[in-house]
Amino acid sequence: MTADLVRRAQAGDHDAFESIIRAAYDPLFAIAQRILRDRSLAEDAAQDAIVRCWRDLRGLRDVDRFEAWLHRLLVNACRDQARRNRRRMDEYVLSLEPTARGDEFARIVDHDELERAFVGLPAEQRIALVLTHYVGYSATELASILNVPTGTVYSRLHYGAQAMRRALAVPDAAQPDTSESAR
Repeated sequence: MTADLVRRAQAGDHDAFESIIRAAYDPLFAIAQRILRDRSLAEDAAQDAIVRCWRDLRGLRDVDRFEAWLHRLLVNACRDQARRNRRRMDEYVLSLEPTARGDEFARIVDHDELERAFVGLPAEQRIALVLTHYVGYSATELASILNVPTGTVYSRLHYGAQAMRRALAVPDAAQPDTSESAR
């Protein structure tokens, strides 16, 4: 995005704003979908961010930070959507056994477990994981976008990854017994 387009949009140029949003919509939607894990909620969040962008664009002081500012608007819209739709998936445990090569059913079960674990994370941890690992923001950049200390970003990343590891860990009963007495 060029700073010139942003400046023109700030001045009320609808065509410039449309150009900016055309370029930004797909990435915004992809980020929202990864955070919210629901297509319709992601569409709503992306639309909310676009409306907020148009409404608040004149207040943006540093046009070179437009993309980070737009991501902040999207994150806030995702938080709002998550608050409005606090639905929890049914919790049940699928026993995960090591996946055999070419076993499509096991691959689907693994994907489902990963999805359930990710959806079970608090929104703040999902946001940190997505914006770090999918978008590629550093912890410092993310702290600026989220308006939190860098240590908070590291904490969210740590606890989010830790929760994912715990959720995806194979229960002891499902692990093969390799002790001497089992032979």
